[in-house]
Order: sequence, then C-alpha cells, then structure tokens
Amino acid sequence: MAGLDPSAEFDTAAHDVDPGSSLLTGATPVLEELEDHLRGSNYSTLLVDRDCRVVRRWFDDPRLEDGFDSLKVTLGASLLEENIGTNALGTAMVTRQGISINGREHFAQALQRFSCYGHPIRHPLTKRIEGVLDITTIAEQSSPLLPPLVSRAVHDIEQRLLDGSRTSEKSLLQAFQAAAGLRRRAILAIGEDIVLSNHAANDLLSPGDIALLRALAEEPQRQEQTLELTLEGGDAVSIEISRVGGARRGALLRVDRVSGDRARAVMTQTQLKEIGAPRIITGVPGTGRSTRARELAAEHPPLKMMRPAAALLEGGAEWACEFEDAMRRPKGTVCVDGIDLLPDELLDLVVDWVERDPRPDLIFTAGPVSGLTGRAAALAGMAMSREELVPLSARRKDIPGLAAAMLSEVAPNGAVHLAPSLIGALTAQPWPGNLRELKAVIHQLAQQRTVGALTVPDLPEQYRVTSPDHRLTALDQAERDVIVTALKAADGNKVRAADELGMSRTTLYARMRTLRITTY
Repeated sequence: MAGLDPSAEFDTAAHDVDPGSSLLTGATPVLEELEDHLRGSNYSTLLVDRDCRVVRRWFDDPRLEDGFDSLKVTLGASLLEENIGTNALGTAMVTRQGISINGREHFAQALQRFSCYGHPIRHPLTKRIEGVLDITTIAEQSSPLLPPLVSRAVHDIEQRLLDGSRTSEKSLLQAFQAAAGLRRRAILAIGEDIVLSNHAANDLLSPGDIALLRALAEEPQRQEQTLELTLEGGDAVSIEISRVGGARRGALLRVDRVSGDRARAVMTQTQLKEIGAPRIITGVPGTGRSTRARELAAEHPPLKMMRPAAALLEGGAEWACEFEDAMRRPKGTVCVDGIDLLPDELLDLVVDWVERDPRPDLIFTAGPVSGLTGRAAALAGMAMSREELVPLSARRKDIPGLAAAMLSEVAPNGAVHLAPSLIGALTAQPWPGNLRELKAVIHQLAQQRTVGALTVPDLPEQYRVTSPDHRLTALDQAERDVIVTALKAADGNKVRAADELGMSRTTLYARMRTLRITTY
C-alpha cells in the first residue's frame, strides 16, 4: 500500500538529532550499562524516538555498522514501516508492543540477514510512546533471552523518564506559582508533558489557542520573546514567552489583552491574513475528512489534492514542485490532505505560501487538534475556519442514511436494498474504522446478491451483532465512549480509570453495567 519494493534502496530521509532530548537523557546511562554487558556478543542496539527516527546507535559487530551505513540507517534516519517495510522498530511502533523480526520476516531484502527485537518505551505519566529500543544481530533466529533483557532496559529507561519529568515539572510548577500571583493576568506554563493555567487563562483561551501557543513555545527562540496575535474568540493579545530553567522544553507565557489603536493594529494584521485564510478539517482517521474537503472545495473549483503519501512515494522535492505549481494558480482550491503526516521541511513550504497573495484557497486536513505538535500545530493555528468531524460511533442516527447512500454508489441500479434488521445491526456496531470501515462492509454486502433485500446473514460474521434491546441515547453513548477510552488508557485497571474519570469505583461498575461495557 505504501508502494515499497522489497529490493529497492531505502528512502530514510535523515533529520537532525536533539542530543538534549528527554529520551536520550534518560536512555543513555541505561544503554551504556547494557552495552557493556553485550560486548563480545556481536549484538548491537538502536534507539528511535517517537517519530521512529534513529537517535542512538551502538555496534559490537563492525559488520553490522557497515551494513547499516550502506543501507542509510544512520542517525536521524526514519525507520517507519512506510519507509522500509516490516522491521522491529517501525512495526513495534505500530503494534505498540514488543516484537521479534527474524531474517526473512523483514519486508526489505537488505534486512533479511538480521534478527531484531524491538520494545516500545512508554512515558509512565502520559502513556505516550517516546521511542523504541532494539537489539540486532546477524543471525537467522534471535535469542529467546532478548525479550526479557530489552524489557528490563526499557523499564529502567521509563523510570528515568519519570524521574526527569518530576524534576522538570517541579521547576515548571515553581515558575508558574511565582508568576500566577496576579490573578487578573492570564498565565500558562507549558512543559514537555504538561500545561498549567490559571483561571484568567482558562477564561480567555480556547483549546485551539492553547494548541497554537504550545507550538509557539516549542519553536527555537531567544530566552525571552514578545509577540502579538488575535485569538479564536477575536481578542487581540500580547504574549510574553520566557524559558523556564530546569524544565525540559519549559516555557512561561504571560497573556494580556490589548485595546485601542494597538488592538486595531493587531486585528488589522490578522484580518489581512484572514483574506483567503486557510480552512482546516480535523478528526480521527476514517471520519470523512477528505470527503468534507471536497465538498468545501466545490465553492472554488478546480480542486488539487496534495497527499503526504505522494511525498513518501515520489520524494519531497517532487511533492514540493507539484504543490508550488498548484499554488501559483490564482484561482481554485488546494487541499493538503494530512498536514500532521508531512515532514517539517514541507510544512515550512506550506506556511510560506499561506501568507502569499494572490493564491488559491487552501484547505488542510489533520488528526484531532489536541494531538498536533510543532509545525503542524502552528499551521493549524493559521486556519481561521476549523471543523472537527466526530467518530461514526457518535453519529449512529446518521448510519442508515450513510449506508443507503454508499450502497447506491456500488449498486446504482437500485435492485438491492438494506433490510431493517440489517440496518439495526449496522447501527449497533462500534465502527472503530469509521466511514472507511462502513464503506468496506457495504461494498462486501453488494457482492452477496444482485436483487432483493440484504439481511443480517449477508454481513461478515463479526458484524452480525443485532441491535441491543434498548438503544442508548446520544448522551449515554457519549458517556459510554468516554468510559471505554479511560479503561483502555488504564489498560483495564478500573481503579485508575475511575480516578481519571473523577468517580468512585462503585459508580464506575454501576455505569459499566448500565451501559453494557464489558471488561477490558
């Protein structure tokens, strides 16, 4: 699906490595001790960050080092599956668990002489995967001792990440408390894994504003910086950003409303940017972001879709040329479909074109705003019109109409239709794959018969769950989704989930029974 050839050379697109990152700070002492024990064993270690980019390499066997250099698996290289296929680092990032990839289990032929074991590193506080640790050797089969050995090293790294976070958060909290004495002033303290805000900031700033400020705080800058902008709610503000010593990526932000001529100047500058300002459509995968973008683009045809996959398949330079050619047209619409999947150098190019005039209309799509970081978050903040698409599980009343419309696309003669019992079964599904999953099921149904009613037995077996005895209300369904998400985040631990939800364990059990939530 990514267009990879098992015999082709790797396109690993190396990036700079931050030697002061929290991952390297926490992992280096642990790996140095591990590597001392591995000397003479012909094993080697690789460490990648949360973007699956190599941040550290160590080789006991020089043949491995020469082999990896020839394959361009160097510092900063991306080892995502879409770049090099199945491998113990990229695949562990996807499966979110430890995995062995031995010999010919690798997709790329050049990797099939290696055996590897990779294990994800999770931050103990955020549960976010910060990286993957891998041990590699030249062999057909890896040792069964590798999983416990790597797992122990990962545990030690995670503990150091926790200790580092506590120290960092303590420094951030002290800076926040010192600055928050004047309660009328909006104060934020933004760290690597935490955001602190006072009541004034909560009243003034929307989640989108905070996402933009986080992106601004993460950008390289002087020790102190002052800037002016207009918030989502229309308020013109002045923002002072200063670094917090001892806090990783820590910054203190003081936000003040501006008024009078100064406010009008800020507003005018922002309004100039709003002329043809880009629009953004966000949501989890499969919610119909691309379809919605096409609907909006119908206002200013023709539409040019720019997809990140093309940058992976054809190369960033070719993608950039195609994008610039499209942006030089004075009319029409250009949609960058997935800004959160573009590399930084291409995001910089898009940002540059946002501020040019004349240019076509711009539409962006991305995952949820809360998950955007760095340049992607900054680019999302430049969009004045934002639309978030909800998952299909929160739109159950729309499923009958969507299913009928999808069926008419694949069976336009109208000879087949959906029976009421089948519609009830479709409505009862959780649809984790959203519209894509529903469309795949409808396409499968259309193959079952050419005339008459499609019924529940025509569904794939896993979708034959009929509608529950009493249908959940929209509010109950929303509560159910929140509880299920909390249980998954807590790995099924009901005590932690109840604490996260702000309810007692007894109340959680009662709501689980009422909402028919099975144990995770």
